[in-house]
Amino acid sequence: MAWPVSSWAAEQLKLADISAYLNSLTTLRADFQQINDDGSVSTGELYIRRPGRMRFEYDPPEEALVIAAASAVVIIDRKSNQPSETYPLSRTPLSLILGRNIDLTRANMVRNARFDGTATIVTAEDPDNLENGYIELTFTDNPTQLREWVIHDATGAQTRVVLGAFETGMTLPNSLFDADREKSRSR
Repeated sequence: MAWPVSSWAAEQLKLADISAYLNSLTTLRADFQQINDDGSVSTGELYIRRPGRMRFEYDPPEEALVIAAASAVVIIDRKSNQPSETYPLSRTPLSLILGRNIDLTRANMVRNARFDGTATIVTAEDPDNLENGYIELTFTDNPTQLREWVIHDATGAQTRVVLGAFETGMTLPNSLFDADREKSRSR
């Protein structure tokens, strides 16, 4: 996906500037497109309230909902009769963007930072939990914006999330991130 950035004006962002941007990002609402490891594509709406909260609402025909809150990631599949799946947030690379204080300059956190001519791509991992996989974050500049990320899990699978139009700075209610409430609604 291409972003409306003039290549002559684009430049590689500094890790300290990206950290400051992420730390200033308190809320975000965005349309997203998710490209899964098997090539399937899903769309929906994403909500982030930092620190620690994220919600993926998938468009039909998907009936899935993913909520990160209370240090856990809960996957609810409303089409399935299976119980929801829960994972510790700290065991996913998403913890690197949902943390309270993000510091990409921290030793051994960033594997690589490169500029592709229009965007800065930062490959980061939790140096204390390398077994959790890693995340590639793509940022455009002027103004600095998170445009996509790719999660590389411990099995080698990749999930790409591309953000469409988004807004920041709005109030997002706690109920958006209440996984228990959503689980009871899906029964």
